[in-house]
Parts: sequence; C-alpha cells; structure tokens
Amino acid sequence: MVQKSKSGFITPGNLFPFILVTVLFFLWGIPNNLNGILIKQFMKSLELSVFEAGLVQSAFYMGYFLMAVPAALLMERYGYKTGIVFGLLLFSLGCILFWPAVHIGTYGFFLLVLFIIASGLAFLETGANPFIALLGDDSSSERRLNFAQAFNPLGAIAGVMIGTVFIFSGNEPDIAEISVMKAEGIYTAFLHNEIFRILKPYIFLSAFALFWAILIIRTKFPEFRSEKNEKISGKIHFTDLIHYRSFIKGVTAQFFYVGAQVATWSYFIVYVQTYTGVPEKLAGYLLTGTLVSFGIGRFSATYLMRRIQPARLMGLYSFINIILAGISIIVPGWIGLWALFLTSFFMSLMYPTIFAMTIKGLGAYTKIGGSVLVMAIIGGALLTPLTGWIGKISNSIALAMIIPLIAYLYIFYFSVYEYRHSRLMSGNISKALRSIL
Repeated sequence: MVQKSKSGFITPGNLFPFILVTVLFFLWGIPNNLNGILIKQFMKSLELSVFEAGLVQSAFYMGYFLMAVPAALLMERYGYKTGIVFGLLLFSLGCILFWPAVHIGTYGFFLLVLFIIASGLAFLETGANPFIALLGDDSSSERRLNFAQAFNPLGAIAGVMIGTVFIFSGNEPDIAEISVMKAEGIYTAFLHNEIFRILKPYIFLSAFALFWAILIIRTKFPEFRSEKNEKISGKIHFTDLIHYRSFIKGVTAQFFYVGAQVATWSYFIVYVQTYTGVPEKLAGYLLTGTLVSFGIGRFSATYLMRRIQPARLMGLYSFINIILAGISIIVPGWIGLWALFLTSFFMSLMYPTIFAMTIKGLGAYTKIGGSVLVMAIIGGALLTPLTGWIGKISNSIALAMIIPLIAYLYIFYFSVYEYRHSRLMSGNISKALRSIL
C-alpha cells in the first residue's frame, strides 16, 4: 500500500511506475493529434466535406465515451495496472487494423478502426490520470498531473510531425488538375496512393504499444489506500457522485475544454489555408508550432503552480483565451491565425487541472469519478462536428471558432467557482474575480 509523503512530489519507491505511466501521456498524444492530419487527408483521398471528415473526431471520442465506464469497472476490480495493460493491447489491435482498412478503402471501416483505437486509449486515460494524481500528497496533485500531462503535447507534436512528413504528400491538385487526371485515367491511382500513406505510422504505434504493455506487466505497481477501502466497503454507485457539486461542474468544464481543444486543432489547418492560402505542409508545420506552444505552456504551468493557486492560474488563462478566440473570429487572416495559435499555450493547463480538482476528495469514488471525466471527452465528438457545421452553413471557419470561445467562458466560470470555494470563505465572487484577473 502506498504511504503518501506530505512533502514528496512522488511517493518514495514508485519512481519507475511513475515513469512508465507518464510515457503513456506521450503515447496517446500521437493518435489524438494524427486525427487533425487524417481529417485533411480523408477530405482529399476520400473526397469528403469538412463536416463529413469531422466525423473522424466523433468516432474517436465516442470510443472514449462508451469505454470509460467499463474501464473504471475493470480497474475497480483488478487495479490500475490491469486496466492500463488491457488498454495498451486494445490500442495496439486498433492500430494494426489500419492494414485491412487501407485495402478496403471505405470511410466507415476507418471510423470503426478509430473507435477501437480510442477505446484502448479510454482505458489508458481512465487509469493513468488518477494514478498519477494519487501517487503523492493531495496538495501537489494538480502540479504532478500537469507535469505528467506536459509530455502529452510532446506526443502531440510527434503526431503532427509524423502526419505532416509521412501522410501529407504535398500534392494538392486543384479542380482543373483533377479533371485532367480523370481524363487520363490516373485519378483513382492518385487517391489510392494517398490513402496508403496513412498506414506506416499506425503500424509503428501498434508495435510500440505492445512492447510497453510487456514492460508494465513486468513492473510492480502500488496499491492505494482507497483501493483497499473499496474492497472492504463493497459496491459504489454513480448516483452518489451527484452529491459532489464541484464534481458536476468539473465534468461540464472538461466537456467544454476537450471540445474547444479538439475543434481548434482539427480545423486549424483548414483555418490557415482558408485565410492565408499557404500549402498544406506549411499549414501542418504551423499546427506543430501550436503544439510546441501547448507543451511550453504545460511545463511552465507546472512551475507556476508552485507559487500560484491552480484555479487562479486557470481563470487567468481562460480569460486570455476568450479574448484570443474572439480575435480569431473578428479578424480572420494572419492576425486571427496567430491569435488562434496562442490559444494552445493558454489552454495547456486546463485538462489536468480540471481533472485533478474534480477527483480531489472523492476517495473510494476516484476511479468511477475519473471514468466520468474521461467520458466528458465526448465534448470532442460533439463540439467538433458542430464547429464544422457552423463553418459550413456560414461559409466561415472563423465564425465557427465561436464554439471554443463559449467553452472558455464556462471554464472561466468554473475557475472562479473553484477559487472562491477553496480560498474565499466570505463567498464574495467579485473579490474572486479581481484576485484572478
């Protein structure tokens, strides 16, 4: 059983499990951010609209939504280690299924494969996030989870770079060129070659996930006090969580955050090309830049949380993103591009901070509460196509950024609520607002 040290960032004796699980944050950042590349590639190789291609994120995040609770139930019975290993094996299976998918070449099969991949990742996130949060003193849980999550944008950067280099061919024929290719009978072969460019990255991911599962199987994981209490006290129920007011608000904030992040990154390349006219590879490199910004933001937030209360810092960052999202809507073009670019820096601390705040104090309900937070990732499945739909009916991908803006408004509200709840006993919300800003 873990004996938590009040001064320790990580419980003594558990550094290696911490490292193994932290690498998972890097790992799942790759497929999550390959999706933005896939959207653009599917639009080209399968001749899809922006809305149709956005279903990539719907299928992906539906896997998270549907599998989070089974993941929690499995880990409630068998522990974090079993759930994480199962997630890696399921993820590996999904990745290898890209092999028959590219041969079949139907969009529906690709969506099924992405659902399987996300189902595996649901197990990883349901287990890894609370595991890291619990692996030390409660007072440092936000900082510890921000540190582990800081490796996620490194995976995101790797995913976008891999996609830009290995999936994007740089060959973007216009309508006239497509007509010529069809007349010459080579257009079908062109589409075939474009779809096959997707395969190699996923074969590598499958092999790596299998290797990492073996490493974790061979490593001893700690058992937490809450896990022992669950075995003593028996069953716990979802309905009990409604009595935790902060939990409900936190799940809602996570829903909006994931929707804002996924929508922004999914349509970033489309935004860039629409308002600047740069080629797809340069747009891909600019997306990589946003992820670098995201990573810097997360590492710096880990440092700043040593001095600034997490809810206060998140309130400030969400307020800044409200302004930046507004600029991207009102001033599309290079100014809007850089405003949208910078939102990644300020959104960086939101997922781990919301997660750690929301599960804090849940005790025996930590696993099931963590699963509900992972289910909140459905925000990516619902708000991303909604963003694409707004872009389609308004003929303005800039206007579609109203969805991230609304999300940041709610996160700002949640930050104020948490800061007031934890720091201001008088309950004066105006003082909380002035303290945050």
